[in-house]
Amino acid sequence: MAEDTSKAAVNTNPAPANGKMTARRRTLIAVVLGSFLLAGAVYGAYWMLVSRYVQTTDDAYVSGNVVQITPQIAGTVVAIHADDTQFVQEGQTLVELDQADARVALDRAEAELAKTVREVRNLFATTGQLRAAAELQQSDLKRAEDDLARRERLGASGAVSGEELQHARDAVRSAQAALAAAQQQLEANRARTDRTTIEDHPEVRAAAARVRDAYLTYARTTLPAPVSGFVAKRSVQLGQRVGPGAPLMAVVPLDAVWVDANFKEAQLAGMRVGQPVTLTADLYGGKVDYRGRIAGFGAGTGSAFAVLPAQNATGNWIKIVQRVPVRIALEPEELAAHPLQIGLSMQVKVDTRRRDGERLPQAAQPPHDYTTGVFGPLDDRASERVKSIIAANAGTTVPAGDKPVARDVTPDRLAAFGPAARTRDRSAYAAAR
Repeated sequence: MAEDTSKAAVNTNPAPANGKMTARRRTLIAVVLGSFLLAGAVYGAYWMLVSRYVQTTDDAYVSGNVVQITPQIAGTVVAIHADDTQFVQEGQTLVELDQADARVALDRAEAELAKTVREVRNLFATTGQLRAAAELQQSDLKRAEDDLARRERLGASGAVSGEELQHARDAVRSAQAALAAAQQQLEANRARTDRTTIEDHPEVRAAAARVRDAYLTYARTTLPAPVSGFVAKRSVQLGQRVGPGAPLMAVVPLDAVWVDANFKEAQLAGMRVGQPVTLTADLYGGKVDYRGRIAGFGAGTGSAFAVLPAQNATGNWIKIVQRVPVRIALEPEELAAHPLQIGLSMQVKVDTRRRDGERLPQAAQPPHDYTTGVFGPLDDRASERVKSIIAANAGTTVPAGDKPVARDVTPDRLAAFGPAARTRDRSAYAAAR
């Protein structure tokens, strides 16, 4: 009996321990399941409220304008004032071509214009001379007619011989012929000067056009920077013979870059122009966030505009998810604080919560104006040069503001050149003065 009692006591001890383990397991399982359920609920709520409106991609890269520096005329490179990685200001001289041929052509054109102005001036003076000659012939004709009238009155009474009367009639016919010849000469000369001035005369305008052409050719021997930016891809060398359109170098303005993000076609349905975008650059990591907005969508997929587009109609076809480039504009202030370079990788998140408007709006958008003013003054300077030459040869006073400066050698241009160029241009300026 004692043994049975001890066995019973031994058998009854493990039961409470098993019960406690079962309760703990149940509690642990409940906690784990509850955690998963809570996490799922939180994720579901986050997806419903935020995540389903966010489209992301890491197939995004910085893009920008690459302004090519190309000559407009043929010439030999004699000076290079910029190199790769250097920052240049708008209007700064980058490359100079040899000016000898252009200078000779400009001198010849200016001499031809001066000669033409003097010839046209002589035409106007001749018109006045011929007009006076015609008036003189008119006076001679009037005197001959009066003489004939008196002799005809006296001829009836026999006081004047018939021979003298015939001489008077011949004198009238001669005066009439001389007057007609003078009037014809006047009309012929007037046809070349009628309804015009020296400056507007066709021959002067043609010569002035040749001066403008020669001046522009001369001015284009200096290649300025169209925009401010960093020099890249310099290929020009001293002494190189270049032709119009040959790429010499490029200037990249990094203050106006944008991002081209390539989204999958299934991500585009909810995207609209103007939606806010958050970006991070691999260059700075997650420490720097950029704000932007969708500026527009590409007109086709990347493969459609590839150099060798896919030929899906050949039969060997495999479906590939296409991507469409989306242009994202960045804030200038953020670019100034944390500059980017062309080609850098970006992480892009687009908030598509606001979906009003068309996906591809056809309404006119604000234009992206790219302008430069470095080439505009050339035509004005050429016009001033033409005006000064005409005034100097037309017998009028040259206004002080129109006095030509030899080869447009200004202090700013001298400061932009090297010591040798400054010495050379100062010598030319002094000689012309």
